[in-house]
Amino acid sequence: MQRASFLLSVPKCTMLPEDVGREVAFAGRSNSGKSSSLNVLCGQKNLARTSRTPGRTQHLVVFGLAPSRRLVDLPGFGYAKVSKTLRSHWEKELPEYLERRASLAGLFLVMDCRHPFKPQEEVLTNWCANCGVPMHILINKIDKLGKSQRARVLSEVSQRIKDLGTDNISAQLFSAAKHIGSEEAWAVLADWFSDEPK
Repeated sequence: MQRASFLLSVPKCTMLPEDVGREVAFAGRSNSGKSSSLNVLCGQKNLARTSRTPGRTQHLVVFGLAPSRRLVDLPGFGYAKVSKTLRSHWEKELPEYLERRASLAGLFLVMDCRHPFKPQEEVLTNWCANCGVPMHILINKIDKLGKSQRARVLSEVSQRIKDLGTDNISAQLFSAAKHIGSEEAWAVLADWFSDEPK
């Protein structure tokens, strides 16, 4: 992960690298801490661009790890100030990526522990459950919660997953700010990347 380096930023799926090997995508609502989480897991401060302004990631941003191994930072969703034209564009492009990208090994969904499972997150989680795409949920910003609150939100998220009746979705507590939960997330990434290319 520490070898991750920027490859390209593209507005359309058709402009992505050749669909071979394996790649892991990161998704999340704007201001969920998606870019910060990606930086922490890669051990780099400025790999994925972070901003105080939500909704900054508006392209598919690709990072190379090794030959035929990639990370993809997906556009943040759920930010009201994004133009209707851009929102419409990504409502078309994201399903295209998730449904047709053969090299997609799994999806990390970063969600704010204080506001888990907003409508768009529900849609994405249901989609992964129905289509069999592995998903791992990072319940981020737990440094803002007490111990009992952390346990409660993990229990709530775990119950939501259980209700879906799938075994391809998992979840963990995480804090990009305090570097909590990195080892567990690395284990998931290692598992997804260690399989033979599709």
